[in-house]
Amino acid sequence: MQTIRGTRDILPSEIKAWQDLYIKSLKILNIYNYSEIRTPIIEPTELFLRSIGNTTDIINKEMYSFADQGQRNITLRPEGTASIARAFITNKLYQNNQIQRLWYIGPMFRYERPQSGRQRQFHQLGIECIGSSSALADVEVIKIANKILKQLKCQPYKIEINSIGNQEEREQYKEELVEYIKSYKHDLDIDSKKRLETNPLRILDSKDIKTQAILQNAPCLNKYLKKESRQHFELVCEYLNTLEIPYKINTRLVRGLDYYSNTAFEIMSDQLGSQNTICGGGRYNHLIKQLGGPDIPAVGWAIGIERLLLLINQNKSYIDPEIRFHIITSGLKAKKKVWHLINLLETNDIKFNLDLSNNSFQKQIKKANQCNAFSCLIIGDKEIEDQTITIKWLKEHYQETILYNNIINYIQKKSRIVV
Repeated sequence: MQTIRGTRDILPSEIKAWQDLYIKSLKILNIYNYSEIRTPIIEPTELFLRSIGNTTDIINKEMYSFADQGQRNITLRPEGTASIARAFITNKLYQNNQIQRLWYIGPMFRYERPQSGRQRQFHQLGIECIGSSSALADVEVIKIANKILKQLKCQPYKIEINSIGNQEEREQYKEELVEYIKSYKHDLDIDSKKRLETNPLRILDSKDIKTQAILQNAPCLNKYLKKESRQHFELVCEYLNTLEIPYKINTRLVRGLDYYSNTAFEIMSDQLGSQNTICGGGRYNHLIKQLGGPDIPAVGWAIGIERLLLLINQNKSYIDPEIRFHIITSGLKAKKKVWHLINLLETNDIKFNLDLSNNSFQKQIKKANQCNAFSCLIIGDKEIEDQTITIKWLKEHYQETILYNNIINYIQKKSRIVV
């Protein structure tokens, strides 16, 4: 049996990196008063049809959708924001009239061609700041993303930002863009030809070299922004400058989902090849109203965890630095006595590994070395008779025997010296 194409097992040797990412992100998000939320991985298909947009690649080609036994149209969530917006409405989180700062982590599903950093089941860490139209909120979420990446020692990366304006401004720009591109229609790549009729703004995101050359002289969206949109974006840039967070204004930057408006941003790395976006996000002021909720603005982002781990090189074998003790026993009396020892270690939060084999002392010691243990705690017939325990320090290549009743004090004192 094999895994389904586009999915993979996260093995014990890799999972420490995932836990490290979760713990460090949790600490930062707690400081900023963001609360974790967990939504179902299955949602009504209509949720994504109404939020993401009928002309996007996700809706047209990438969603895992099916009818369940009740003939309901169900979709495995392809992204997190629509689910958070739905949860916000369903649970009436707007009733207390306060800003909701939410974050999530979990699997998403898209039917794409699998490659490094892009799987059909992938994972995202995301945040949503709901209830504020202020540029302060835009900069807060960008600052948090930057802080998390720095905390995880993710270098190098660059932040690119843009304003894609409101719906009215985009419609006006769209007309001018289509008019310009029509002259080059036959030179566009296949996807861009389709997008010319359905979602012209997405052509700006094309990776095709020839299409990008055509776009060099295309009109820019920022020329169509009116006073309110321009002032909002200028404030975002001013606050980022105050924080000394480096960024680049990319007037061609657009996001792939229809619900975005005004501020859009991406964090990218040149070390990831074509799949170079680690984090993407922006403002979505009308999504919640569009889904049947109140007219409440929001801004947020999502980080692709697999891509991030590729970049920080933490998804390789991880050696646990904690002090660990490998427990070796010989004989029935020792195997009974060991439960008392385990209770002592557990009570004092001392990490251990109990050898469950019936192998010889030498084979158990060999196993301890393979487990990267600092020491072996050995109980045999002699130790039972003398009420002692033998400690073999593997890194220091010596052993000693002490009174059993002194074991915890001795381990704690020795551990501090070793550290």
